[in-house]
Amino acid sequence: MSRCRVPIVALLGALVCQPALGQTGGQRKLTLDDLYQLRDVGGPQVSPDGGWVAYTVSIPDVAKDRSDQDIWMTSWDGSRSLRMTTSKSSEHTPRWSPDGRYLAFLSDRDDSREVDQVWLLDRAGGEAERITDLPGGVSEYAWSPDGKRLALIASDPDPDSATVSPDTTQRTHRPIVIDRFQFKEDDAGYLDARRDHLYLFDITGRKAEILTPGVYNEMAPAWSPDGRAIAFVSKRRPEFDRTSNWDLYVVEPRRGASPRQLTTFEGPDMDPDWGSGPPSWSPDGKYLAYVQGGPLKLIYYAGQRLAVVPASGGPARVVTPTLDRNVLSPLWSADGRSILFLLEEDRVSSVARVPATGGAVETLTRGRSFVSDFSTGPDGKLAVLASTPTAPPEVFALDGGALRGLSRQNDRWLAGVQLAPVEEISFKSRDGTPIGGFLVRPVGYRSGTRVPTVLRIHGGPVSQFANEFDFAWQLLAAQGYAVVAANPRGSSGRGEKFSMAIWADWGNKDGQDVLAAVDYAVAQGVADPSRLGVGGWSYGGILTNQVIARDQRFKAATSGAGQSNVLAGYGTDQYVREYEAELGTPWGNTAAWLRVSFPFVHADRIVTPTLFLCGDKDFNVPLLNSEQMYQALKSLGRETQLVIYPGEHHGIKKPSYQRDRLERYLDWYGRYLKQPDRASTR
Repeated sequence: MSRCRVPIVALLGALVCQPALGQTGGQRKLTLDDLYQLRDVGGPQVSPDGGWVAYTVSIPDVAKDRSDQDIWMTSWDGSRSLRMTTSKSSEHTPRWSPDGRYLAFLSDRDDSREVDQVWLLDRAGGEAERITDLPGGVSEYAWSPDGKRLALIASDPDPDSATVSPDTTQRTHRPIVIDRFQFKEDDAGYLDARRDHLYLFDITGRKAEILTPGVYNEMAPAWSPDGRAIAFVSKRRPEFDRTSNWDLYVVEPRRGASPRQLTTFEGPDMDPDWGSGPPSWSPDGKYLAYVQGGPLKLIYYAGQRLAVVPASGGPARVVTPTLDRNVLSPLWSADGRSILFLLEEDRVSSVARVPATGGAVETLTRGRSFVSDFSTGPDGKLAVLASTPTAPPEVFALDGGALRGLSRQNDRWLAGVQLAPVEEISFKSRDGTPIGGFLVRPVGYRSGTRVPTVLRIHGGPVSQFANEFDFAWQLLAAQGYAVVAANPRGSSGRGEKFSMAIWADWGNKDGQDVLAAVDYAVAQGVADPSRLGVGGWSYGGILTNQVIARDQRFKAATSGAGQSNVLAGYGTDQYVREYEAELGTPWGNTAAWLRVSFPFVHADRIVTPTLFLCGDKDFNVPLLNSEQMYQALKSLGRETQLVIYPGEHHGIKKPSYQRDRLERYLDWYGRYLKQPDRASTR
């Protein structure tokens, strides 16, 4: 059940008319091979003079079976586009120096430890130069206002790295000693005594000094406008593993300075699980804008609000007190009068603005699409990363109320493929609750024809399907399937109460909601009720298991990185705090744990042929959960299969494995749902 949520943001209505974001009429249907043609664009950064926008482009390297990410930049008028890095290693997190002369980035190129370091690329010419050499690597960084220093977040080195001899590839790992409350985390692995610290780095002298030694983790550094302080986020308290109570701190950029706590709210401030980025200083340096979470007891179901706190100390003030929608990524306006942020709503959100003192929220971008990031420049310039259901993300400039394409990395590919239209739908669940979702008819669909249909379920659970590009939906549509997707109760975008509706009751109301989406597709004459499939990943896999244990209408299911016996999750995944907050302890509230474990306890009710998939290194929803369900169905004599991706964590990253997963979806659904030349009519 991934807690990582991506902001769902909207674009101007005029945007969908632009060629780069709309389907313009292709020549062929999409295939599996198109997965390798997609370019994943991200991280826009407007230059200090406003003349350029830097961004990243990631493409699959089929030969090396990994993604290769490079830095690009485009002129603000869109007339020039330049690739800035071409190494065999990936580069990411571009950041302009304050004077615009240098473009910094992170990369593990030329590092035998395979950890990221900071590199500088001089726009006047020449090769990029590595300027840091920290054994544990750099995960975040920020330029000082004078351009002479960097604030770094760097990790303690891996103690095993010193045991490798340069003349051998053999390594004997040290024993893993566990003494922490939360002792594992996906991608990171087992959590030991290593920490992420704040460093001050002098660019001229190439010297790093630690500012926050000790036992705590720091992240999200942000310089004050006068360069006299650095804000950061941390949990500097005893037993910090037992809480998600992140707070804002400030520290002077000198060795020996003591951090000063700014926020005291009993809940997460700038919770990193939300990807909110660093706090934002007001231009006069008197205030910090940040994202305040909800009460700790509500864990990830709580709403996220925009708040401001004095940099000198004092009570924080929420500037969106009546806005029951999530906010992310705050940025102060250049004149200090307002704060920009990402505003999540039902299937869309927007880049929005609110007066710094509070007041009415104004949306700067509108429409039914998806913006996942934005960056501001001089003279009010705003660059956004935007996607629609029929076009992958690209960088756009907001000009006079309209969005203008800048990156255009996927235009050529889009011109060659025929994509299916994606329709927003609304319907009512069994108890009358209004639910929203999407319906995708097959490419070339003939009105009046019923077709095999796949119900897709999103992860989270506090996340949502939005108006963004989904390759899997388009692939299924190209193969003759309709796709129906819902945002059931538990999803984000509709307020805290809607998200909280599944509290300690997984699979009940949200199960009814996704089944209502199928009923809608059948009632519309699109879905063939005799050929229905279902599937999802993470909480999408969890809810898939719940649905097929409660309803036998589905002829095929794919359950990715899911879970059914929730008791098996305690102590084997990364959610111990969340489990105890929502369900209590297994020994103290066993009934609640058994209630949400319905698919395992009642596995004998499952008759749907089910394909289980998971990475063997997944610490988010570990493999053992999929193994248990596979074993249960196998014991019952049901049709089932388990696919394990070696070396993969919760998110499958190897391009060949990503392709393999999609191919297995098609094969599994094709085996049980799709019979060539068979279609029923109304």
